[in-house]
Amino acid sequence: MQAISVEKPNLPEPPTFSTPEEERLHRKQRLAAAFRLFSRFGFNEGIAGHITARDPEQLDCFWVNPVGMHFGLIRVSDLILVNHKGDVIAGDRPVNQAAFTIHSQIHAARPDVVAAAHAHSLYGKSWSSLGRLLDPLTQDACMFYEDHSLFDDYTGVVLDLEEGQRIAQTLGNNKAVILKNHGLLTVGHSVDEAAWWFITMERTCQAQLLAEAAGKPEPIKHEYASLAQSQVGSHYMGWFSFQPLYEMMVRQEPDLLE
Repeated sequence: MQAISVEKPNLPEPPTFSTPEEERLHRKQRLAAAFRLFSRFGFNEGIAGHITARDPEQLDCFWVNPVGMHFGLIRVSDLILVNHKGDVIAGDRPVNQAAFTIHSQIHAARPDVVAAAHAHSLYGKSWSSLGRLLDPLTQDACMFYEDHSLFDDYTGVVLDLEEGQRIAQTLGNNKAVILKNHGLLTVGHSVDEAAWWFITMERTCQAQLLAEAAGKPEPIKHEYASLAQSQVGSHYMGWFSFQPLYEMMVRQEPDLLE
């Protein structure tokens, strides 16, 4: 019996850039699309929430949303550039102080991180009140298996740089941190990756809350959870998983690129 040969599909690869200007525009386009997606998924909560993208040339600066602007309205031209001192370098709108306090310290502590995402999403903040890490209950949950932390020290709105530093230390080399009594924060080597981790982590919180409300869920065994983490939790898979969402947003809301 002749064996059947199955060719591996040619999967897309993250883009490369010839100039910092090209890379900057790409990051800002992804950032604007991520905010639109967060709006669609209901991650808005008043003026709370922020996603940042490190500038490819000025590495001590990051692009972020203006405070008080609805996620669903953000365009590329609305993004502001902030340095690690909190000064607005580009743009004429104010920055969220908590965004600066948290993200500046994460970007400083993790040179590998291009983007970080935080919002007061419903299931993320509900789960955060339990003061627990997520369990490997599903294949999707395994993206975060032994790859997320718990910051167990809520002291109010994060306005102190020392607290931002402690959050960064607790995050460590992981892709996400649960901020107790606050919500979720994810990071990535691209805007795409950081945004996707947040979206799927929010759903993972929802799934575990539902499972525990219905009964006593059975977690995946360690060896298989670790295997699944390597299969679905890589930087590439985080980037790739965001691509269909980006394409949808650009087609349905092309003004985000303005």
